[in-house]
Amino acid sequence: MKNINIQYYKTKIGELILGSFEDKLCLLDYRYRRMRTSVDNRLKKGFNAEYVEIDDSVLKETRKQLDAYLCGSRKEFDLPLVTVGTNFQESVWRALKDVPYGATSSYLQIAKNIKNEKAVRAVANANGANAISLLIPCHRIIGSNGELVGYGGGLSVKKRLLKLEHNNGVGV
Repeated sequence: MKNINIQYYKTKIGELILGSFEDKLCLLDYRYRRMRTSVDNRLKKGFNAEYVEIDDSVLKETRKQLDAYLCGSRKEFDLPLVTVGTNFQESVWRALKDVPYGATSSYLQIAKNIKNEKAVRAVANANGANAISLLIPCHRIIGSNGELVGYGGGLSVKKRLLKLEHNNGVGV
């Protein structure tokens, strides 16, 4: 059995769980979110691994870059990532990574971007299944009507992250 190294990390947007597998970040998520168990089980099954609370260089670098992002001095992350999902989920997560810092998109636009306009609800579900929050920026997805919609860290955190990005790094 292999290991997914994890660390819990308290930030100004809540307590996070960070995880790495084979020197790549596989988990950056809210520790107490509603989908915690299903996300954790998908990763453990996909990597045939168990969580072990061990620090490593990937997790240290993740904390460093996360702190810089939350302070407004970093707009892009430079970390190796590995994801576990269906082909559809993976396509949605790739499309999410194309939404730039300071911008927002909608579930409908993401569905159009992956050439599957009718899959709006499935895009929303894939967005919710994202295990690497902030780096795969699901917080940048809003409703087609411009309203804030679901977020694993809660809508108040989503609002703070969007404000941070829209104000060019000032204001969380």
